[in-house]
Parts: sequence; structure tokens; C-alpha cells
Amino acid sequence: MEYSRTETKDMFEKIAGHEQVLFCNDPATGLQAIIAIHDTTLGPALGGTRMYPYESVDAALDDVLRLSEGMTHKCAASGLDFGGGKAVIIADPATDKSPALFRSFGQFVDSLNGRFYTGTDMGTTTEDFVEAFKETHFINGIPEEYGGSGDSSIPTAQGVLYALEATNEHLFNSRDLGKRSYAIQGLGKVGYKVAEQLLEAGAKLFVTDINEAAILSIENYASGTTGELKIVESDEIYGVEADIFVPCAMGGIINDETLKQLQVKAVVGSANNQLSDNSIAEKLQQSGILYAPDFIVNAGGLIQVADELYGPNPKRVLAKTKTIYQSLLKIYQQAEMDATTTTDAANQKVTHVLEEQKHRNNFFSRKRRPKWEVRE
Repeated sequence: MEYSRTETKDMFEKIAGHEQVLFCNDPATGLQAIIAIHDTTLGPALGGTRMYPYESVDAALDDVLRLSEGMTHKCAASGLDFGGGKAVIIADPATDKSPALFRSFGQFVDSLNGRFYTGTDMGTTTEDFVEAFKETHFINGIPEEYGGSGDSSIPTAQGVLYALEATNEHLFNSRDLGKRSYAIQGLGKVGYKVAEQLLEAGAKLFVTDINEAAILSIENYASGTTGELKIVESDEIYGVEADIFVPCAMGGIINDETLKQLQVKAVVGSANNQLSDNSIAEKLQQSGILYAPDFIVNAGGLIQVADELYGPNPKRVLAKTKTIYQSLLKIYQQAEMDATTTTDAANQKVTHVLEEQKHRNNFFSRKRRPKWEVRE
């Protein structure tokens, strides 16, 4: 297929700000994937691989570009020596998975020669990446029996809980999770674990999920706790009267329409790119709703997979994940001092870190052998 100069220009304009975008195609296994490397100022790109039946290649590209940029922000905000990257596999995780597909994907990752490390994300599991690991060492988040650190959703959920504590402290002068009510959207790997802990703390929960098995499971779990649980329909979760909305599913869910329905004091969740566009941050502020930037809240999993490359150490991961509490409090305080949105305050922190490091900590320009290469 030939492309016109206009089409080529449009494509490069679309990926402007990204260092590299790799399209991966293997007809033998059915693999169609995109790997996006946003920024390697702080180190090699790090980010999970999402598997989803996108309606078009353009939709997949838009998602991977947005997600990889978010990973740069997340790494910088978390004080990690990694840059931002992400990958998407255009396929249905329920029907299209095979060992051969993930081995093929592993070969594409290996071709980048350490510019990109990846692991699980929505639609993929640690078992999938055991197959990819057969083709490349640039994989993290693999099971413990293969030398990895295990399920990254555990520290991600713990980080969300620390963020909820920070938000409660800021709004109500108390970290106590059990005294508040929460509307949780999504009971996946992270949302379910957050719901469990909140129920154990005695909190009141409103939850929704399209997976009936997850709903039945959390109902059964709630019966053995002091918490209170109410199941609501997917489109009702936005209008629930609760203290905090906790989005733990897809991104882009807070837009002009859903914002009108929110009856909460804060939004604190693990979903990536929760705001449909940048203007929503200011509209949330004008509505008196405190927003916790998602790349601060959901950094626990990233902290674990990054730490794994130095050798799995659960205690070290927990210590780093605890910093989410103070980091978020500082973002809230900085936003108030500057009379700006919490998103702007968080982005300013990221910009400062990147500017500070770009001349003296570039992984690729300094030709040094990093600690994580001991796994090779």
C-alpha cells in the first residue's frame, strides 16, 4: 500500500511527541499489535500490554498513544528511572489468545533491544507473558515461580487505598476508610481488591460491573464483613450519592454528560485516562469535586513491575507504594496554593522531573549497563 505525502504528514503529526511507534503484524498467529514508546528521558520505556477488540486500527493507535504518554507521567511522578511506553494487541482476549500469538509478540518486543519492557494490562494475564518470556527477557510482572514478582494488581489496589486515605485526610481530616461511602465502577483485578478492603474497613459501597460472576462474588464476600454493599446498574453508578467515586474500569468515562450526574466530593480510582479531555479537570474543580490524577493513584502496579527488574522484593515495593499517600497530599496542597487544578499540579511535577533529569540521566545517551540487565 502506498501513502500520499498528506497521509504520511498526518500520521507523523498524530504521533508527534512520541519517540517511536512500532506496528507488529504476524499473519501466521493472527497477531496485530502496536507498541508506542513515548519518552525515554528517564530510562527505557515501561508499560503493560492491553488486549482489546478495537473497532479500528485508528482507535487502537489513539489508545496506545494516550496510554504510553500517561506512563511517562506515571514513571516521573513515582520517581522511577523508566520512561513511558505501552502496547495494544487488537484482538478479543476471550477468543483470540494462543501461546503462539504471545510468543510472536515477545519476538517483536525483543527486536527493540531493551527500549521497551512490558507485562500485563487489561485483557492479558501473567500466564500470557510466560509465553512471551520464552522469546525475550524484556518482560516483567511474570509469576513468582518464573522469577517474577507476581500479580501487579495487588500493589495497584493498595495504592488506590493509600490515595483514598489521602483524599479522606484532605477532605475530612481523617484517613479512616470505613467512615465514608464509595461508588466503585468495575470489579476487575484492581476494583475487586479495593472493594474487599473497603468492606473489611466497614465502608458503604455502591458497585457495578458487567461481569455477573464478579457481582455474585462480592455479594458473598460482603456478607462476612461489617461493610454495607449495594449493587447498581452500569449507567446508574455516576448518579450515586457517595463521598468518593472510584473508577476502576475503562478510561474516558468522565465527560460533560457524566460530570453532570456526579454527586460525590472526589474522584479517586485506578482507571487510566479517566477524563475524556483536559477541560474536564477544570470543570470538576468548578463543580467542587476533588480529582486525584490517575497516574498518581494507580502507580502501585508500575512500582512493582519496575522494582522486579532489580530483583523481586515485596517489602521494598510496599515501602515505595506507601509514598502515594504523601505524593497525592502534596498535589492537593500545591493545587490549592497555585489556585490551579490537581491535574495541572501533577503535570508540573512531571515536567520538573523530566527537565531536571534529561541532561544527566538518559539511559540511551550515557551507554551504561543498567542494574536490571543482570537478568539476561
